[in-house]
Amino acid sequence: MSELVMKAEKLDASDELAAKRAGFVLDDVVYLDGNSLGALPVAVPGRVEDVVRRQWGELRIRSWTEGGWWTAPERIGDRIAPLVGAAAGQIVVGDSTSVNVFKALVGAVRLARPTDGGGPGRDEIVVDATTFPTDGYIAASAARMTGCTLRPVPPSGIPDALGDRTAAVLLNHVDYRTGRLHDLPSLTAAVHAAGAYVVWDLCHSAGALPVGLDEHGVDLAVGCTYKYLNGGPGSPAFLYVRADLQDRFDSPLPGWNSHAEPFGMRPGYEPAAGAVRGRVGTPDILSMLALEAALEVWDGVTIDAVRAKSLALTDFFLECVEEYVPGGRVACVTPRAHGERGSQVALRCPDAGDVMKRLIERGVVGDFRHPDVLRFGFTPLYVGFADVERAARVLAEVLAEVPV
Repeated sequence: MSELVMKAEKLDASDELAAKRAGFVLDDVVYLDGNSLGALPVAVPGRVEDVVRRQWGELRIRSWTEGGWWTAPERIGDRIAPLVGAAAGQIVVGDSTSVNVFKALVGAVRLARPTDGGGPGRDEIVVDATTFPTDGYIAASAARMTGCTLRPVPPSGIPDALGDRTAAVLLNHVDYRTGRLHDLPSLTAAVHAAGAYVVWDLCHSAGALPVGLDEHGVDLAVGCTYKYLNGGPGSPAFLYVRADLQDRFDSPLPGWNSHAEPFGMRPGYEPAAGAVRGRVGTPDILSMLALEAALEVWDGVTIDAVRAKSLALTDFFLECVEEYVPGGRVACVTPRAHGERGSQVALRCPDAGDVMKRLIERGVVGDFRHPDVLRFGFTPLYVGFADVERAARVLAEVLAEVPV
């Protein structure tokens, strides 16, 4: 038995989150793609069956009140809130990440422009130049619609790029390609010092590491729920609007569900108070309540414990890769420093697409990002240290078969 195998056994034996693995539907595959789609929590199938058979099948329309359907977006938002460092009443669940990015970014521009016409004319949106594509597409559209100039800037250059023309800044907390964790506190402070508003995309950090939305005064944030929150394919995203901004948040998508009197059927729009004004149309109840069931696995779990295990897993993976994989075959593009690392490891590798295909065939599931990046996501609630050792060992075996 190798030293790394024995080390993995010791680490698993002392893992305070190890028991959470039983809360998921898993098999013998090493699943390191939870940063794209989380594993299925065991509570979800039964809850979905109840929603379909009893709530929809028997209660039918009564479930909007008796089943709590109507209040689900805010109730589930409050369930997510502690995982991203937010107090209750600031998160609403619904719509996709892309739709929520649009709502938040246009809303941020409107917040930055005084209604009395005074103050500097803020006509620029700054966007993370390394952003996930949909954020860039939405930012470009939001700029056109609000008469702003779009300025892509690498996160490290954000502080120097800000000025009195900056209205809003859209940033990713964790880079989806490299796993680099950006400095949310200092970047948020820099945006505020310039008099602008910040929107954070938390898709690759929510449920993986502490965010501290309230602590750091973040204005608006969005995040998906099908990655580290394990809500299922296409599960609804969430929108955070800081409490003191809610009465001024002017959503560009004013649907009937965010009306102060949604059943008043009035021709004029009057926004509801609080996080509710982030709603648009009828909530997608089936996936919404599947997400609520999935979040039960977080009972008794602190995000600090998750972060500690995440760093231990990624450290151990890098240790195993260095031991098993011949030098020069892969290059780590994820920062080694804990303060700069999310919960994934990205390795640059020639023929990465073919390598990942072979890994999956051998029971190690990660993913590939064009042109040459192998991504491995580490979800601490169900990934163990033996999984990590096995993944690195199989990677070395595959690379030994692939011509240099």
